[in-house]
Amino acid sequence: MAHNFTGKVALITGAARGIGAGVARAYVEAGGKVALLGLEPELLKELTAELSGVSAEAAAWWEADVRSGAAVTKAVDAAAAHFGRIDHVLANAGIASYGTVRQIDEASFERVVDININGVYRTLHATIPHLAKTNGYALVVASLASFTPLAGLASYNASKAGAESLALAARQEVSFLGIDVGVCHPSWIDTDIVRGAEADLPTFRKIRKRLPYPANSTTTLEECVDEILTGFEKRKKRVYIPKGVVLANITKPLVNSAALWPVLKRLSASQAKSLEDDVARLGRFQHAHVPLTDPHAEDNSPTP
Repeated sequence: MAHNFTGKVALITGAARGIGAGVARAYVEAGGKVALLGLEPELLKELTAELSGVSAEAAAWWEADVRSGAAVTKAVDAAAAHFGRIDHVLANAGIASYGTVRQIDEASFERVVDININGVYRTLHATIPHLAKTNGYALVVASLASFTPLAGLASYNASKAGAESLALAARQEVSFLGIDVGVCHPSWIDTDIVRGAEADLPTFRKIRKRLPYPANSTTTLEECVDEILTGFEKRKKRVYIPKGVVLANITKPLVNSAALWPVLKRLSASQAKSLEDDVARLGRFQHAHVPLTDPHAEDNSPTP
């Protein structure tokens, strides 16, 4: 689908790779400019150079950890000053951790929640004053996991459900400012985080194959990016990727009902321990591409 963002500026967190980098490339191709925020300076620098080759001064980057409100606000204000405006925000920074509630250590669990929920708050908090000047639009990247709890991914599920709720409340709060807030719900997208999980956890691969559509499928990055850009243009309240994810939202009460609990119980009973064994053998709670800025995170490892 053709998009046109001429004269517009998007600020993207988690921009170094995956969905963030894909959206940045497509936004610039469509005539816009991008402010790239993230934790991998070399990748951000390379992406900025690539995008500047497409269109002069189309991109600039700032290293910022969404776990620091001061760092996010400083980067956002600098980006607004650099480009003169912010029209779109993609609150995309997010991570997943492996391990059941009884297995995962406190620091790893808290890190997921801090990035995936508090990081969204910090991003919105810092960008709302700038979006108010342009009657802008913010899209919060939640997940299919906002609707479908899955054993072994409690930290991710909890954080993405929280990110959805945060976005829905923020939408109400800023509507009088002329700002719209949408929620994006990707299923499994062909990115490092999904490929890493499937490579790290054999049980995860088996579970995925047994889940109903769309949880048993993988969507291309290109399709994901196109849906997000359409969300920007139409200021969508919900962006489902693929569109079938809407079924998970509609059926959420049934999935979490007493009627389906026996089925979920049988499924989890046969797989929870296998997931724990996979994580114990792996020796880490994060996939390999997660930048570890927490000085304590590297000291935490699963015990058998």
